[in-house]
Amino acid sequence: MTMTNEQAAWFAETFEKLVTNVGKAVLGKEHVIRLTFTAMMAEGHVLFEDAPGTGKTSLARALAATVQGSHNRIQFTPDLLPSDVTGVTIYDQKTQKFEFHKGPVFNNIVLADEINRASPKTQSALLEVMEESRVTVDGTTYEAGRPFMVLATQNPIEQAGTYRLPEAQLDRFLIKTSIGYPDHASTVRLLGGANLKDRSKDLTPLITTQAVADMADLAATTHVDTAVLEYISRLCEETRNASETRLGVSVRGALAMVRAAKVWAASQGRNFVLPDDIKELAPVVWTHRLVMDPEAEFSGATPEVVLTRVLADVAAPQQRASA
Repeated sequence: MTMTNEQAAWFAETFEKLVTNVGKAVLGKEHVIRLTFTAMMAEGHVLFEDAPGTGKTSLARALAATVQGSHNRIQFTPDLLPSDVTGVTIYDQKTQKFEFHKGPVFNNIVLADEINRASPKTQSALLEVMEESRVTVDGTTYEAGRPFMVLATQNPIEQAGTYRLPEAQLDRFLIKTSIGYPDHASTVRLLGGANLKDRSKDLTPLITTQAVADMADLAATTHVDTAVLEYISRLCEETRNASETRLGVSVRGALAMVRAAKVWAASQGRNFVLPDDIKELAPVVWTHRLVMDPEAEFSGATPEVVLTRVLADVAAPQQRASA
């Protein structure tokens, strides 16, 4: 069942209100906020590669405040244990039973700050919950709930004492982007309100977490024409065949694009996906999934250059892919 035109119009209107509300706390970053809400309603996760102090924590708080959701922040350090992320089972002497104490991942929005500073073992503790929204501890499975989104950060400059994120973990992030510094006008506004340490406290909640889950279900009904699916498949194949790459876009990456494009189209009031949606989302959905050949990388090749060439070489379907 495909969403109706009326449902698409309602989705776009609600989506716009959510973006505007968060924009009151995260100034001058409308596009990043749109991408983050797209990931939330596509039930994916976002990796921010940013310098410190660009507003990542403010974004997480503003998102949670807008959707009446819970949030938590995990500061990843080399001594962080997997149980510090997922939770731990403790024996209660009074009841003589083992009780599970939930970790910070049992929140709607989890900010994994400087995720690449933790050991690979601790990083891997996030893999199951990111993929399946559930955690298995001591053989027992616990659901994380809906919506559930990880906002992870890593510093692109300071690499001392960090662990490179493995490809399997990078592939589980729907979107990789950066917030960046605000423009001049937004910076002046921020400086003018320097006494406001947390702008998200003044935000008015707009919808509930259940409504977000309902919007995610509605976005999943956006129509994707077979021609657009073939276009996505050809693009993925070209990234794998490129001489500069060792690994191209995976099947998980192709599926991620379909989910993201459905939400992106619905956020613009359409109940169908266009090839232009794929082109617009490709840099943030696919770039981090490309593994470059070392020699090509040494010669100056980058995932961005490869993807730009692939998008130029593969012809997009011309027909209007409406439902």
